[in-house]
Amino acid sequence: MNIEKLVVIGQGYVGLPLAMRAVEAGFDVVGLDLDESRVKQLAAGESFVEDISAARLSRALSTGRYHLTTEYADAAGFDFCVITVPTPLRDGTPDLSYIEQAGVAVGPYVRSGCTVILESTTYPGTTEELLRGLLESASGLQSPGDFHLGYSPERIDPGNPTWRLENTPKVVSGVDAAALGRVDGFYRRIVERTVPVDSTRVAELTKLIENTFRQVNIALINELAVLSHELGIDVWQAIDAAATKPFGFMSFRPGPGVGGHCLPIDPCYLSWQVKRTLGRQFRFVELASDVNHEMPEHVVQRIMAGLNRHGRPVNKSRLLLLGLAYKKNTGDMRDSPAIDITRRLQVLGAEVRAVEPYAEPHHVPDGVAIVDLTERELRAADAVVVVTDHDGLDYDLVARTARYVFDARNRCGGDNVERL
Repeated sequence: MNIEKLVVIGQGYVGLPLAMRAVEAGFDVVGLDLDESRVKQLAAGESFVEDISAARLSRALSTGRYHLTTEYADAAGFDFCVITVPTPLRDGTPDLSYIEQAGVAVGPYVRSGCTVILESTTYPGTTEELLRGLLESASGLQSPGDFHLGYSPERIDPGNPTWRLENTPKVVSGVDAAALGRVDGFYRRIVERTVPVDSTRVAELTKLIENTFRQVNIALINELAVLSHELGIDVWQAIDAAATKPFGFMSFRPGPGVGGHCLPIDPCYLSWQVKRTLGRQFRFVELASDVNHEMPEHVVQRIMAGLNRHGRPVNKSRLLLLGLAYKKNTGDMRDSPAIDITRRLQVLGAEVRAVEPYAEPHHVPDGVAIVDLTERELRAADAVVVVTDHDGLDYDLVARTARYVFDARNRCGGDNVERL
Protein backbone atom coordinates (compact mmCIF):
# COMPACT_ATOMS: atom_id res chain seq x y z
CA MET A 1 0.00 0.00 0.00
CA ASN A 2 1.37 3.38 -1.04
CA ILE A 3 1.20 5.88 1.83
CA GLU A 4 0.90 9.43 0.53
CA LYS A 5 3.27 12.06 1.85
CA LEU A 6 1.95 15.34 3.26
CA VAL A 7 4.08 18.33 4.18
CA VAL A 8 2.51 20.87 6.56
CA ILE A 9 4.49 24.11 6.59
CA GLY A 10 3.99 25.73 9.99
CA GLN A 11 3.31 23.77 13.18
CA GLY A 12 1.31 26.34 15.12
CA TYR A 13 -2.35 26.67 16.06
CA VAL A 14 -3.43 25.76 12.49
CA GLY A 15 -0.68 23.48 11.22
CA LEU A 16 -0.32 21.23 14.25
CA PRO A 17 -4.00 20.13 14.44
CA LEU A 18 -3.92 19.48 10.68
CA ALA A 19 -0.76 17.39 11.02
CA MET A 20 -2.26 15.34 13.86
CA ARG A 21 -5.48 14.67 11.98
CA ALA A 22 -3.58 13.72 8.82
CA VAL A 23 -1.46 11.18 10.71
CA GLU A 24 -4.68 9.68 12.09
CA ALA A 25 -6.07 9.57 8.54
CA GLY A 26 -3.08 7.51 7.37
CA PHE A 27 -0.80 10.07 5.76
CA ASP A 28 2.97 10.16 6.18
CA VAL A 29 3.32 13.69 7.58
CA VAL A 30 6.28 16.05 7.64
CA GLY A 31 5.70 18.88 10.11
CA LEU A 32 7.98 21.67 8.91
CA ASP A 33 8.62 24.71 11.06
CA LEU A 34 11.60 27.09 11.08
CA ASP A 35 11.35 27.59 14.85
CA GLU A 36 13.92 25.12 16.18
CA SER A 37 12.69 25.36 19.77
CA ARG A 38 9.13 24.55 18.68
CA VAL A 39 10.30 21.55 16.66
CA LYS A 40 12.35 20.23 19.59
CA GLN A 41 9.43 20.68 21.97
CA LEU A 42 7.04 18.81 19.69
CA ALA A 43 9.58 16.07 19.01
CA ALA A 44 9.81 15.56 22.77
CA GLY A 45 6.04 15.01 22.91
CA GLU A 46 5.27 18.41 24.47
CA SER A 47 2.34 20.25 22.90
CA PHE A 48 1.98 24.02 23.26
CA VAL A 49 -1.48 24.01 21.63
CA GLU A 50 -4.28 23.39 24.14
CA ASP A 51 -6.44 21.54 21.61
CA ILE A 52 -3.68 18.98 21.02
CA SER A 53 -2.96 16.91 24.12
CA ALA A 54 0.46 15.49 24.87
CA ALA A 55 -1.11 12.02 24.61
CA ARG A 56 -2.40 12.69 21.11
CA LEU A 57 0.95 14.11 20.03
CA SER A 58 2.76 11.11 21.49
CA ARG A 59 0.46 8.73 19.62
CA ALA A 60 1.24 10.52 16.36
CA LEU A 61 4.98 10.33 17.03
CA SER A 62 4.74 6.64 17.94
CA THR A 63 3.27 5.77 14.52
CA GLY A 64 6.56 6.73 12.87
CA ARG A 65 4.53 8.76 10.36
CA TYR A 66 4.95 12.19 11.97
CA HIS A 67 8.35 13.66 11.22
CA LEU A 68 9.41 17.06 12.52
CA THR A 69 11.97 19.17 10.72
CA THR A 70 13.30 22.65 10.06
CA GLU A 71 14.69 21.66 6.65
CA TYR A 72 12.79 22.09 3.38
CA ALA A 73 14.86 19.28 1.86
CA ASP A 74 12.66 16.91 3.89
CA ALA A 75 9.72 17.99 1.72
CA ALA A 76 11.12 16.14 -1.28
CA GLY A 77 8.72 13.70 -2.87
CA PHE A 78 5.55 15.10 -1.32
CA ASP A 79 2.10 14.35 -2.71
CA PHE A 80 0.39 17.17 -0.82
CA CYS A 81 1.75 20.32 0.77
CA VAL A 82 -0.33 22.64 2.96
CA ILE A 83 1.01 26.09 3.84
CA THR A 84 -0.22 27.41 7.22
CA VAL A 85 2.21 30.28 7.86
CA PRO A 86 1.18 33.57 9.54
CA THR A 87 0.09 36.64 7.56
CA PRO A 88 0.42 39.65 9.90
CA LEU A 89 -0.21 43.31 9.22
CA ARG A 90 2.70 45.74 9.10
CA ASP A 91 1.63 49.37 9.48
CA GLY A 92 -1.80 48.50 8.09
CA THR A 93 -0.39 46.65 5.07
CA PRO A 94 -0.62 42.86 4.59
CA ASP A 95 2.73 41.16 5.13
CA LEU A 96 2.86 38.13 2.87
CA SER A 97 6.57 37.54 3.38
CA TYR A 98 5.99 34.21 5.15
CA ILE A 99 3.92 32.94 2.22
CA GLU A 100 6.57 34.17 -0.18
CA GLN A 101 9.35 32.47 1.78
CA ALA A 102 7.40 29.21 1.93
CA GLY A 103 6.61 29.32 -1.80
CA VAL A 104 10.22 29.97 -2.79
CA ALA A 105 11.56 27.31 -0.40
CA VAL A 106 9.14 24.50 -1.24
CA GLY A 107 8.98 25.32 -4.95
CA PRO A 108 12.03 23.24 -5.94
CA TYR A 109 10.29 20.16 -4.50
CA VAL A 110 7.08 20.63 -6.50
CA ARG A 111 6.75 17.73 -8.94
CA SER A 112 4.32 16.65 -11.60
CA GLY A 113 0.96 15.60 -10.15
CA CYS A 114 1.49 16.97 -6.64
CA THR A 115 -0.90 19.35 -4.88
CA VAL A 116 -0.12 22.56 -2.98
CA ILE A 117 -2.79 24.16 -0.79
CA LEU A 118 -2.62 27.53 0.94
CA GLU A 119 -4.54 27.89 4.23
CA SER A 120 -3.09 31.19 5.47
CA THR A 121 -5.59 34.03 5.67
CA THR A 122 -5.03 36.58 2.93
CA TYR A 123 -6.71 38.86 0.41
CA PRO A 124 -8.49 37.46 -2.68
CA GLY A 125 -6.04 36.75 -5.48
CA THR A 126 -3.04 35.72 -3.38
CA THR A 127 -3.09 32.04 -4.36
CA GLU A 128 -3.19 32.61 -8.09
CA GLU A 129 -1.41 35.95 -8.41
CA LEU A 130 1.42 35.45 -5.90
CA LEU A 131 1.90 31.85 -4.78
CA ARG A 132 1.40 30.25 -8.19
CA GLY A 133 4.14 32.34 -9.79
CA LEU A 134 6.60 31.54 -7.02
CA LEU A 135 5.98 27.80 -7.30
CA GLU A 136 6.16 27.84 -11.10
CA SER A 137 9.41 29.81 -11.14
CA ALA A 138 11.09 27.54 -8.59
CA SER A 139 9.88 24.26 -10.11
CA GLY A 140 9.78 24.97 -13.83
CA LEU A 141 6.29 23.44 -13.88
CA GLN A 142 2.91 25.01 -14.62
CA SER A 143 -0.42 25.11 -12.79
CA PRO A 144 -2.88 24.13 -14.05
CA GLY A 145 -1.32 21.42 -16.13
CA ASP A 146 1.67 19.98 -14.30
CA PHE A 147 0.73 20.37 -10.63
CA HIS A 148 -2.41 21.26 -8.68
CA LEU A 149 -2.92 24.41 -6.62
CA GLY A 150 -5.76 25.35 -4.28
CA TYR A 151 -6.89 27.39 -1.31
CA SER A 152 -8.80 26.30 1.81
CA PRO A 153 -9.31 28.83 4.62
CA GLU A 154 -8.52 27.59 8.12
CA ARG A 155 -11.39 27.57 10.60
CA ILE A 156 -9.53 26.63 13.77
CA ASP A 157 -11.19 27.96 16.93
CA PRO A 158 -8.70 27.43 19.79
CA GLY A 159 -10.26 26.14 22.98
CA ASN A 160 -13.57 25.17 21.36
CA PRO A 161 -14.40 21.63 22.56
CA THR A 162 -17.41 21.30 20.25
CA TRP A 163 -16.19 22.48 16.85
CA ARG A 164 -12.86 20.90 15.98
CA LEU A 165 -10.95 20.56 12.73
CA GLU A 166 -12.57 17.26 11.80
CA ASN A 167 -16.23 18.26 12.32
CA THR A 168 -16.07 21.86 11.08
CA PRO A 169 -17.13 22.16 7.41
CA LYS A 170 -14.08 22.92 5.23
CA VAL A 171 -14.29 25.33 2.30
CA VAL A 172 -12.15 24.07 -0.59
CA SER A 173 -11.12 25.47 -3.97
CA GLY A 174 -8.69 24.98 -6.84
CA VAL A 175 -7.33 26.92 -9.79
CA ASP A 176 -9.22 24.54 -12.11
CA ALA A 177 -11.60 21.59 -11.86
CA ALA A 178 -8.79 19.05 -11.58
CA ALA A 179 -7.14 20.97 -8.75
CA LEU A 180 -10.47 21.34 -6.95
CA GLY A 181 -10.96 17.60 -7.21
CA ARG A 182 -7.55 16.93 -5.66
CA VAL A 183 -8.01 19.49 -2.86
CA ASP A 184 -11.52 18.25 -2.12
CA GLY A 185 -10.38 14.64 -2.11
CA PHE A 186 -7.57 15.43 0.32
CA TYR A 187 -9.78 17.20 2.85
CA ARG A 188 -12.50 14.55 2.59
CA ARG A 189 -10.00 12.24 4.28
CA ILE A 190 -9.40 14.83 7.02
CA VAL A 191 -12.83 16.33 7.80
CA GLU A 192 -16.43 15.18 7.84
CA ARG A 193 -17.73 17.68 5.28
CA THR A 194 -16.23 19.82 2.53
CA VAL A 195 -17.77 22.87 0.86
CA PRO A 196 -16.41 23.30 -2.68
CA VAL A 197 -16.51 26.78 -4.26
CA ASP A 198 -15.84 27.91 -7.80
CA SER A 199 -12.49 29.67 -7.38
CA THR A 200 -9.64 30.37 -5.00
CA ARG A 201 -10.69 34.03 -4.88
CA VAL A 202 -14.15 33.02 -3.59
CA ALA A 203 -12.54 30.83 -0.92
CA GLU A 204 -10.15 33.61 0.10
CA LEU A 205 -13.03 36.07 0.39
CA THR A 206 -15.07 33.54 2.40
CA LYS A 207 -12.56 33.66 5.26
CA LEU A 208 -12.53 37.46 5.27
CA ILE A 209 -16.34 37.61 5.30
CA GLU A 210 -16.51 35.31 8.33
CA ASN A 211 -14.21 37.42 10.46
CA THR A 212 -15.40 40.78 9.15
CA PHE A 213 -18.90 39.77 10.25
CA ARG A 214 -17.61 39.10 13.77
CA GLN A 215 -15.45 42.22 13.90
CA VAL A 216 -18.31 44.52 12.90
CA ASN A 217 -20.84 42.98 15.28
CA ILE A 218 -18.41 42.93 18.22
CA ALA A 219 -17.64 46.60 17.54
CA LEU A 220 -21.36 47.39 17.52
CA ILE A 221 -21.91 45.76 20.90
CA ASN A 222 -18.70 47.25 22.35
CA GLU A 223 -19.76 50.76 21.43
CA LEU A 224 -23.23 50.03 22.77
CA ALA A 225 -21.66 48.89 26.07
CA VAL A 226 -19.71 52.16 26.37
CA LEU A 227 -22.80 54.25 25.67
CA SER A 228 -25.07 52.15 27.90
CA HIS A 229 -22.69 52.70 30.82
CA GLU A 230 -22.92 56.44 30.33
CA LEU A 231 -26.71 56.17 30.07
CA GLY A 232 -26.89 54.09 33.24
CA ILE A 233 -28.38 51.04 31.50
CA ASP A 234 -27.38 47.42 32.14
CA VAL A 235 -26.28 46.36 28.65
CA TRP A 236 -25.66 42.76 29.74
CA GLN A 237 -29.27 42.33 30.87
CA ALA A 238 -30.49 43.95 27.65
CA ILE A 239 -28.41 41.56 25.54
CA ASP A 240 -29.73 38.55 27.45
CA ALA A 241 -33.27 39.77 26.94
CA ALA A 242 -32.71 40.35 23.21
CA ALA A 243 -31.22 36.85 22.89
CA THR A 244 -34.60 35.33 23.82
CA LYS A 245 -35.88 36.33 20.37
CA PRO A 246 -35.85 33.10 18.34
CA PHE A 247 -35.28 34.79 14.96
CA GLY A 248 -33.51 37.82 13.51
CA PHE A 249 -30.97 38.24 16.33
CA MET A 250 -27.53 36.78 17.05
CA SER A 251 -25.99 37.42 20.45
CA PHE A 252 -22.57 39.09 20.65
CA ARG A 253 -20.97 40.10 23.95
CA PRO A 254 -18.90 43.16 24.81
CA GLY A 255 -15.31 42.79 25.92
CA PRO A 256 -12.00 44.60 26.43
CA GLY A 257 -11.15 44.47 22.73
CA VAL A 258 -10.40 41.80 20.13
CA GLY A 259 -7.26 39.72 19.71
CA GLY A 260 -5.75 36.69 18.10
CA HIS A 261 -4.58 36.39 14.52
CA CYS A 262 -8.02 36.74 12.92
CA LEU A 263 -10.26 39.53 14.17
CA PRO A 264 -7.75 42.39 14.43
CA ILE A 265 -6.19 41.47 11.07
CA ASP A 266 -8.46 39.69 8.58
CA PRO A 267 -10.99 42.52 8.02
CA CYS A 268 -8.08 44.91 7.43
CA TYR A 269 -6.90 42.68 4.57
CA LEU A 270 -10.26 43.19 2.89
CA SER A 271 -10.29 46.92 3.59
CA TRP A 272 -6.74 47.24 2.23
CA GLN A 273 -7.59 45.42 -0.99
CA VAL A 274 -10.77 47.44 -1.56
CA LYS A 275 -8.78 50.66 -1.19
CA ARG A 276 -5.91 49.41 -3.37
CA THR A 277 -8.08 47.93 -6.12
CA LEU A 278 -11.17 50.13 -6.14
CA GLY A 279 -9.87 53.33 -4.56
CA ARG A 280 -12.72 53.25 -2.04
CA GLN A 281 -13.04 52.88 1.72
CA PHE A 282 -14.70 49.90 3.36
CA ARG A 283 -16.28 52.13 5.98
CA PHE A 284 -17.86 49.46 8.16
CA VAL A 285 -14.55 47.66 8.58
CA GLU A 286 -12.54 50.78 9.29
CA LEU A 287 -15.06 52.05 11.84
CA ALA A 288 -15.29 48.65 13.53
CA SER A 289 -11.50 48.44 13.76
CA ASP A 290 -11.36 51.88 15.37
CA VAL A 291 -14.04 51.00 17.94
CA ASN A 292 -12.43 47.72 18.97
CA HIS A 293 -8.95 49.23 18.99
CA GLU A 294 -10.12 51.84 21.51
CA MET A 295 -11.58 49.35 23.99
CA PRO A 296 -8.36 48.67 25.98
CA GLU A 297 -8.00 52.39 26.66
CA HIS A 298 -11.66 52.55 27.69
CA VAL A 299 -11.07 49.69 30.14
CA VAL A 300 -8.03 51.47 31.61
CA GLN A 301 -10.00 54.69 32.05
CA ARG A 302 -12.79 52.81 33.80
CA ILE A 303 -10.27 51.12 36.14
CA MET A 304 -8.70 54.48 36.95
CA ALA A 305 -12.11 55.97 37.73
CA GLY A 306 -13.01 52.98 39.90
CA LEU A 307 -9.76 53.24 41.85
CA ASN A 308 -10.35 56.94 42.39
CA ARG A 309 -13.77 56.20 43.86
CA HIS A 310 -12.02 53.90 46.32
CA GLY A 311 -9.49 56.58 47.21
CA ARG A 312 -6.57 55.04 45.30
CA PRO A 313 -4.56 56.52 42.42
CA VAL A 314 -3.51 54.06 39.74
CA ASN A 315 0.14 54.99 40.37
CA LYS A 316 1.64 52.41 42.77
CA SER A 317 -1.64 50.49 42.94
CA ARG A 318 -1.45 46.69 42.89
CA LEU A 319 -3.68 45.28 40.18
CA LEU A 320 -4.53 41.62 39.63
CA LEU A 321 -5.55 40.75 36.07
CA LEU A 322 -7.45 37.53 35.46
CA GLY A 323 -6.39 36.22 32.06
CA LEU A 324 -3.83 37.48 29.56
CA ALA A 325 -4.78 35.36 26.53
CA TYR A 326 -7.02 36.85 23.85
CA LYS A 327 -9.53 34.01 24.25
CA LYS A 328 -10.67 31.98 27.22
CA ASN A 329 -9.29 28.49 27.85
CA THR A 330 -6.25 29.04 25.61
CA GLY A 331 -2.76 30.45 26.14
CA ASP A 332 -2.74 32.33 22.84
CA MET A 333 -1.69 35.91 23.53
CA ARG A 334 -1.36 37.10 19.93
CA ASP A 335 -2.63 40.69 19.81
CA SER A 336 -4.46 40.13 23.08
CA PRO A 337 -6.20 43.24 24.46
CA ALA A 338 -4.98 42.12 27.89
CA ILE A 339 -1.40 42.86 26.83
CA ASP A 340 -2.38 46.36 25.71
CA ILE A 341 -4.23 46.94 28.99
CA THR A 342 -1.23 45.67 30.98
CA ARG A 343 1.21 47.97 29.24
CA ARG A 344 -1.04 51.00 29.64
CA LEU A 345 -1.44 50.32 33.37
CA GLN A 346 2.31 49.84 33.79
CA VAL A 347 3.00 53.16 32.08
CA LEU A 348 0.66 54.77 34.62
CA GLY A 349 2.76 53.30 37.44
CA ALA A 350 0.65 50.33 38.47
CA GLU A 351 2.11 47.05 39.70
CA VAL A 352 0.46 44.39 37.53
CA ARG A 353 0.14 40.75 38.55
CA ALA A 354 -1.81 38.17 36.59
CA VAL A 355 -3.57 34.84 36.92
CA GLU A 356 -2.95 33.03 33.62
CA PRO A 357 -3.07 29.22 33.82
CA TYR A 358 -2.55 28.59 30.11
CA ALA A 359 0.11 30.97 28.76
CA GLU A 360 3.73 30.01 28.26
CA PRO A 361 5.99 32.03 30.59
CA HIS A 362 8.15 33.48 27.80
CA HIS A 363 5.07 35.16 26.27
CA VAL A 364 4.14 37.01 29.47
CA PRO A 365 4.85 40.78 29.34
CA ASP A 366 7.91 42.05 31.16
CA GLY A 367 7.30 43.10 34.74
CA VAL A 368 4.18 40.96 35.20
CA ALA A 369 4.26 38.32 37.93
CA ILE A 370 2.16 35.21 37.24
CA VAL A 371 0.41 34.12 40.43
CA ASP A 372 -2.25 31.67 41.56
CA LEU A 373 -5.77 32.83 42.28
CA THR A 374 -5.77 32.82 46.09
CA GLU A 375 -7.59 34.69 48.80
CA ARG A 376 -4.29 36.30 49.77
CA GLU A 377 -3.68 37.65 46.27
CA LEU A 378 -7.23 38.93 46.03
CA ARG A 379 -7.06 40.75 49.35
CA ALA A 380 -3.69 42.29 48.47
CA ALA A 381 -4.96 43.76 45.20
CA ASP A 382 -6.31 47.29 45.01
CA ALA A 383 -8.33 46.15 42.00
CA VAL A 384 -9.04 42.83 40.31
CA VAL A 385 -9.71 43.00 36.57
CA VAL A 386 -11.46 40.17 34.75
CA VAL A 387 -10.00 40.44 31.25
CA THR A 388 -10.10 36.87 29.92
CA ASP A 389 -12.71 34.69 31.62
CA HIS A 390 -11.03 31.28 31.64
CA ASP A 391 -13.30 28.54 32.88
CA GLY A 392 -12.12 26.93 36.09
CA LEU A 393 -11.33 30.17 37.91
CA ASP A 394 -13.30 30.74 41.12
CA TYR A 395 -15.28 33.86 40.28
CA ASP A 396 -17.37 33.49 43.42
CA LEU A 397 -14.15 33.76 45.45
CA VAL A 398 -13.19 36.85 43.45
CA ALA A 399 -16.51 38.59 44.06
CA ARG A 400 -16.55 37.55 47.72
CA THR A 401 -12.97 38.57 48.55
CA ALA A 402 -11.75 41.43 46.34
CA ARG A 403 -12.38 44.98 47.50
CA TYR A 404 -12.98 46.23 43.93
CA VAL A 405 -13.54 44.21 40.75
CA PHE A 406 -13.73 45.56 37.22
CA ASP A 407 -15.33 42.80 35.18
CA ALA A 408 -15.01 43.08 31.40
CA ARG A 409 -16.63 39.67 30.84
CA ASN A 410 -19.71 39.63 33.10
CA ARG A 411 -18.53 36.72 35.29
CA CYS A 412 -18.85 38.30 38.75
CA GLY A 413 -21.67 39.85 40.72
CA GLY A 414 -21.90 41.97 43.88
CA ASP A 415 -21.75 45.51 45.19
CA ASN A 416 -17.96 45.60 44.79
CA VAL A 417 -18.16 44.59 41.11
CA GLU A 418 -18.29 47.06 38.21
CA ARG A 419 -19.05 45.57 34.83
CA LEU A 420 -18.02 46.81 31.40
